[in-house]
Amino acid sequence: MHQTALYRTEHFNAAHRLLCHDWNEEKNRTVFGKCFSPNYHGHNYKLTVGLKGIPDAQTGYLADTKWLSALIQRQVIDYMDHRNLNLDIEEFKILNPTVENIACVIYNRLRPFIENTIDLKIELYETERNRAEYPATW
Repeated sequence: MHQTALYRTEHFNAAHRLLCHDWNEEKNRTVFGKCFSPNYHGHNYKLTVGLKGIPDAQTGYLADTKWLSALIQRQVIDYMDHRNLNLDIEEFKILNPTVENIACVIYNRLRPFIENTIDLKIELYETERNRAEYPATW
């Protein structure tokens, strides 16, 4: 069989505030601008989960897309959708909830449920112009 990539796209909405807890207010405002707003701001995130590997010889599946969708729903959407990332999501009580860090957290939430023989890639759009990919590929 041949290596194949499979992608599933989902959406979720969340609010966040960018800041470094070790910095004072002035430095945070200088670096993060409007994204440092004390009242938070939100995004309609577009999440694409990519899998790469050898499809099963009998089924032809790399993964069942219904299974993949349910996994994303359970591990990401139910966890992050309509949440304040800074206040409601444990990882972001320490990590700055940048699009880069959110993509990494999503990867870490999904990776344990995907066979080790299958590569996982997360692509997260914060806006049409801003996106992160984890792990990064060129």
